[in-house]
Amino acid sequence: MSTNAGNIGESQACRYLEHRGHQIIARNVRLGRGELDIISMHKELLLFIEVKAHNSRESALLAVDKKKCARLRSAAEMWLSLHADYSHRQCRFDLIIITPRVGWMMWLGPHIEHMEDIIR
Repeated sequence: MSTNAGNIGESQACRYLEHRGHQIIARNVRLGRGELDIISMHKELLLFIEVKAHNSRESALLAVDKKKCARLRSAAEMWLSLHADYSHRQCRFDLIIITPRVGWMMWLGPHIEHMEDIIR
């Protein structure tokens, strides 16, 4: 995914989340070998959200392998160590997949799928 497509996908994901009551805390946080696309608060829950804008759901899922999950977890731990005021919050890792619609449904814009609790 190009940087421009990634930025567009993350902006779409932020609008999606805000519409559902999330407070966006940070975007594109680079820590160590990992990057956190979106950090948000929803109710009392702190969410680390990975965004994948791909042509297919399957390729997006394949991009979130064990190594990627380990980097996400490591980056989240580093972020929490730097932001002690959030360290008492319950955390969750989510995935947002953004794929283009095809055919007559293109006018609806991209399809957004929000998968909760992808790392346990």
